[in-house]
Amino acid sequence: MDNHLFKQYSLQPIINDVIDKLGFHEPTAIQQKVIPAALRGESVIGQSQTGSGKTHSYLLPLFSKLNESNKKVQFVVTAPTRELAMQIFDEVKKVISLAEKDGVWTAKLFIGGIDKKRQIEKMKEQPQIVVGTPGRILDLIEDGALDIYSAGSFVVDEADLMLDLGFMKEVDQILVRAQSNIQLMVFSATIPERLQPFLKKYLQNPAYFKMNDQLSPETMEHRLVPLRHRDVSEMVYRISGAIQPYLAIIFTNGKELANELAKELTEKGMEVGLIHGGLTPRERKRVLKDIQALRYQFIVATDLAARGIDIKGVSHIINAQMPKEEEFYIHRVGRTARAGMEGTAITLYKDEDLQLIERLEKKGLTFESYDIKNGEWIESKAWNERKQRKKKDSDTETQAWRKVHRPNKVKPGYKKKMKREQIKHKKKINRDKKK
Repeated sequence: MDNHLFKQYSLQPIINDVIDKLGFHEPTAIQQKVIPAALRGESVIGQSQTGSGKTHSYLLPLFSKLNESNKKVQFVVTAPTRELAMQIFDEVKKVISLAEKDGVWTAKLFIGGIDKKRQIEKMKEQPQIVVGTPGRILDLIEDGALDIYSAGSFVVDEADLMLDLGFMKEVDQILVRAQSNIQLMVFSATIPERLQPFLKKYLQNPAYFKMNDQLSPETMEHRLVPLRHRDVSEMVYRISGAIQPYLAIIFTNGKELANELAKELTEKGMEVGLIHGGLTPRERKRVLKDIQALRYQFIVATDLAARGIDIKGVSHIINAQMPKEEEFYIHRVGRTARAGMEGTAITLYKDEDLQLIERLEKKGLTFESYDIKNGEWIESKAWNERKQRKKKDSDTETQAWRKVHRPNKVKPGYKKKMKREQIKHKKKINRDKKK
């Protein structure tokens, strides 16, 4: 099928051929915004959730601008984790291969965990495309092995995660060694206040695109289970027995809680993988290998650690704790119901989470209320039942007051008399409702 919807962007014919071979027919929301701006050389802030097609929103225009005869660095892509850098590099290699430009268009991956000396030795000339983690890229620049001053474009992917993991200092140091008018493209799921100084320093009048990504696919079900005074690990254990996941990610708010929950679930006989920012690169690599080999049916994870990793086949999300922000809920559930699969998000909630649930419902999510008894799902009272009941009561109160006769002349005790009359009307209204 002809990719006529991408043709509107004046990408090079070779890139349009690549798009055909990739099987892309129409651009995603973020691609519609970023591709034309990137081709015009504008700096961009793109706010969009995982799985929205943002990698190709910057790769396609940057490849389209590549000058084959220029053997210097032309664009740099930085990512906060090795896994994410490797995923981006895989897409870069795929584009080069589909364009049949192997050995002509040159790209290198620079990440920690690979011997730096050997990396330098293998670099016969400067790559046209650099992908990597900020620490390793900065190392190579400081060693004089890599020169990015020639680069016309620079991408910071998952900027909020970059910030949380403390890598923005390195990004800053790299950009100091770049041209002052470099095209900068920053992509982030959220734009926290702490990111603003960096954005203000490097981006003059950027094009800002905030995608109102569909909150979650139509095939997604959201279940709420009240925690009340029950134990979190016991409830997660009960949920695990009531579902048959292909793969379930259990989210906690922080690594201490992740460690604790993984330990308690293991003691209950569950085999669980564990991913959080406190793992050493070696431990992290081993866990990911085990996940890919389908050793685990359940993975306990923190928001940040799970962000930079592409875990395939997730059928269930279990929120052992409700996150603090709407965006985090959306990102968690966005890990499932992909590629036409169905997905279920199950959330343990407390009273203090009700405001967030209400905000998510206003955004269009529908929550079903359940509990678990004897390993079976049972429907329970709606999470907002108390509020609905209060509203009903206040509606009845109002109706009853409307029926109260207000005297023209006020006499002592008139308020008590009116209140008695209002109560009489209220009782009658409630009786009529029951008929």
